[in-house]
Amino acid sequence: MGGPYTFNEVALVVSMGMVLVGMFLSFARLVLGPTLPDRVVALDLLGVLAVGVIAIYSIAVNQSILIDPAFILALVGFLSTVGFARYLERRGFDE
Repeated sequence: MGGPYTFNEVALVVSMGMVLVGMFLSFARLVLGPTLPDRVVALDLLGVLAVGVIAIYSIAVNQSILIDPAFILALVGFLSTVGFARYLERRGFDE
């Protein structure tokens, strides 16, 4: 005697909503961030949350092929963050 929605459906909707709220807050930090490192960390967080959106959508539509673009996006985001860290190390932390 369950309701009209299964637990999995509710969990997917709630998790997608939470990730989207996180993306909105991260975008706000990207726009308002006072320093360049703040903006880069916010952009990296947006990439991580985009991977989460792709993963949640992949589970929702039962298509495991969508996990491959998520892996690629995660790898590119990681490499860009490492590249930026090396740039800051050589340039210095002050603006």
